[in-house]
Amino acid sequence: MAPLKGIAFKLCAVILFIAMASLIKATADHVPPGEAVFFRSFFAIPVILAWLALRGDLSTGLQVRSPMGHFWRGLVGTCAMGLGFAGLGLLPLPEVTALGYTAPLLVVVFAAMFLDEKVGLFRIGAVALGLVGVLIVLAPRLTTLSGPTVQTTEAVGAVVVLLGATCAALAQIYIRKMVRTEQTSAIVFYFSLTSTTLSLLTIPFGWVLPEGRELVMLILAGLLGGTGQIFLTSSYRFADASVIAPFDYASMLFALVIGYAVFDEVPTRPMLLGAALVIAAGIIIILRERHLGLQRGKARQAKGPQGFN
Repeated sequence: MAPLKGIAFKLCAVILFIAMASLIKATADHVPPGEAVFFRSFFAIPVILAWLALRGDLSTGLQVRSPMGHFWRGLVGTCAMGLGFAGLGLLPLPEVTALGYTAPLLVVVFAAMFLDEKVGLFRIGAVALGLVGVLIVLAPRLTTLSGPTVQTTEAVGAVVVLLGATCAALAQIYIRKMVRTEQTSAIVFYFSLTSTTLSLLTIPFGWVLPEGRELVMLILAGLLGGTGQIFLTSSYRFADASVIAPFDYASMLFALVIGYAVFDEVPTRPMLLGAALVIAAGIIIILRERHLGLQRGKARQAKGPQGFN
């Protein structure tokens, strides 16, 4: 294991994903979310295939055991991506990022509901803290539902992003199931393939012909997304998940800088406070998961090999 290399790869992935989101946001006034999903997914495929070819895994890395598992993961993940892209056109980048942090909290809840994982009071308390943070971020938006059109649009955007985070959490639950039988490379590739295909279903709802500058940004978003996925996947080869997971929250720093410098977005106090609580809750859950993992490891060592007890 090389934890510093894993952390570096994770930070590269975070930067690439924020840059991708910024490009999608820059085109959101003209390009529908479904069309943005197509470009993000389609142009990620050649990057992923090239990566597999360089690793020598092209022939074996795409084999699957559960085609329908990939489909359902792709369906939920595509919904998450589409809703997130829609939110980027309605809300400031830092706020979308903050609300996106709801996903790891919901994973804890869904894991208890669908995977029968035991969730103690410690993690329940952390989830509750995170949800309080989400409510702080949401409150100014939801109180403007009956206000001017611009404010109402932002309120709808907050709800849309929250729904996207819910879908993202469900996608993580599917992945937790799939990694038991499926290769990570196959999960990554077939998600891009499925989301590309599903995005075409949104054509009747109004695709547009991107302008030259928009086309370049959309293609670049797909290339950055695919490259970010490779860095993210590779980071777990060099460091434990509990080590690199907290660096997800570095995305808030990048979102604040890009939002202010590129989109003239000034963060509000409720957004910063709520984001801080959500981030704190997420880190608490990560540390707790690490602690429980160490305990389980010690228990297995104490038990000894099967058949020799």
